[in-house]
Amino acid sequence: MELEVLNNGMFGSNSYMLIDKSEAVLIDAGVPTKDVLGVLHKSKAKLKYILLTHGHIDHICTVDDIRESTNAHVLIHEKDSECLINGERNLSSSFMKPYAYKKADQELTDGEDVVFGSTKIRVIYTPGHSKGGCCFLVGDMLFSGDTLFLSSIGRTDLYGGDFKELISSIKEKLLVLPEDTKVYPGHGNDTTIGIEIRNNPFLG
Repeated sequence: MELEVLNNGMFGSNSYMLIDKSEAVLIDAGVPTKDVLGVLHKSKAKLKYILLTHGHIDHICTVDDIRESTNAHVLIHEKDSECLINGERNLSSSFMKPYAYKKADQELTDGEDVVFGSTKIRVIYTPGHSKGGCCFLVGDMLFSGDTLFLSSIGRTDLYGGDFKELISSIKEKLLVLPEDTKVYPGHGNDTTIGIEIRNNPFLG
């Protein structure tokens, strides 16, 4: 399996393309559609799913364009599905005019596996940054959205945020993973679970 990092999204958000032979999955849709299509063209893979870690505008801003260009299915946790269709919930109203997107094709639940090619992606429900925030575990790689960052955590002062819930999600769901698990966050540089256990000032 191949990983392509796309890190020129709105407000510095990261998106990630996973490619397994002829199929691909995009984690978050905050980068220009042309960048996504460029990776697909180069790899000759078909985009099967767009997995959204949560429903804030900087992670979903190009989701409809990408879906229409690739016929991929959009998946988001059931508790953030409203964000796609509600400009207040997805925070677009805070930065521009409220913008609603099309409904998700499928709502995710904690612990389920999303399969593409021969690869399984485990859904880990981690509320706290948003009501339906999720991380995605693929082997020894964790795509943490805005739940966990290098030496930091997601903000909790937005709609659906809850500091205690976020800390609980991280400690109970993420820090129990092997320390060499590579963490690819929604913003900034990658890290590992071990580094965050030892150095993250929010998790002491």
